Amino acid sequence: MTEQTRIPVPGNEAESAAAGPEAEGGSLIERVVRNFDLVQLSSPPIPEDLIPPAAKRRRYTRAAEPVEDAVVAPVAAPPSPSEPRPELVEAEVVSPATTAQSQLPSRIDPVRFAGQTRPVSRQHLRDQGLIVPEGVVTELLEEFRIVKRQLLMQAGQLAQRGMGAEAQRVLVCSPHSGEGKTYTSLNLALAIAAEKETEVLLVDADFAKPSILSALGLPGGPGLMDALADPTLDVADCVIGTDIPGLWVLPAGDATTSDSEHLSSSRTRQVLDRLTQGAPNRFVIFDSPPALAASPAAELARYVGQAVLVARADRTGQGALEDAIGLLSACPNIQLLLNAVHFSPSGRRFGSYYGYGG
Repeated sequence: MTEQTRIPVPGNEAESAAAGPEAEGGSLIERVVRNFDLVQLSSPPIPEDLIPPAAKRRRYTRAAEPVEDAVVAPVAAPPSPSEPRPELVEAEVVSPATTAQSQLPSRIDPVRFAGQTRPVSRQHLRDQGLIVPEGVVTELLEEFRIVKRQLLMQAGQLAQRGMGAEAQRVLVCSPHSGEGKTYTSLNLALAIAAEKETEVLLVDADFAKPSILSALGLPGGPGLMDALADPTLDVADCVIGTDIPGLWVLPAGDATTSDSEHLSSSRTRQVLDRLTQGAPNRFVIFDSPPALAASPAAELARYVGQAVLVARADRTGQGALEDAIGLLSACPNIQLLLNAVHFSPSGRRFGSYYGYGG
């Protein structure tokens, strides 16, 4: 086998000879560091005055995110045996999750109407030509099914746009009296009450000539105007229940000469919001007085998401419609419902289709 000899490093022959055979020993790394003087390649030491104090140093997490160290408080010297030892007090640890939960708004309890349930005579509804719950499918029912479907769909779109409680309110009005606004309000409420996941509150807002209670055969009592005039009265306590599933009624209340002034006050929004508080599936229908005959219709238009303007086909003129629309302009969505139409160009009749038409 060939004899292996070390290759002398140039320029270090004299040092190697002077060091003797012991200096040539050691590991390979030690010989490399010694022969090539790798110590000179290390970074120079940092002056002590440039090193930040321990309280301000930054440490790094595994995600390489700099986190400030907490300021280290000085440690007190241990007490002597003669001094009494301090008692340990358990500190309450507050987690970030607990802090976040304390900042969240409290859950709003839904308003439940606890009024006494009153029966509604089905024969009384039939005598007035209104929709009869649990009755047969008629032409009238199908027509109002179409109307209610449009209103419910529009209400859902308004809610998605962030309109809030106003999306759940509909104002039913007409330019003049005798054009069918109360008839429309009642049938709409009866049609919506038949929905499986929606309930309806019918509000009699015709304070001068209320007629909702008499049409349904319900007794009188405090209502909307009483709640507006009396801050201590909860409007939810004025709501009357019916034996028609999903149908509630709010009377107009005592008549007053300041109905418009009460409606224009800041309390109106509080009272109306109370009716749908915590109940996103509750629909509110206002039967208001004629727009061209009394001012409450224009005031209520500021608090609803939709308005249905009822016009009689053989009576309402274009000028009256335009004036009424102008008064209701505070409402973002005004729709026209044509009443008392006896002629259909298509010849289609829903009642005849189902076999119940006359």
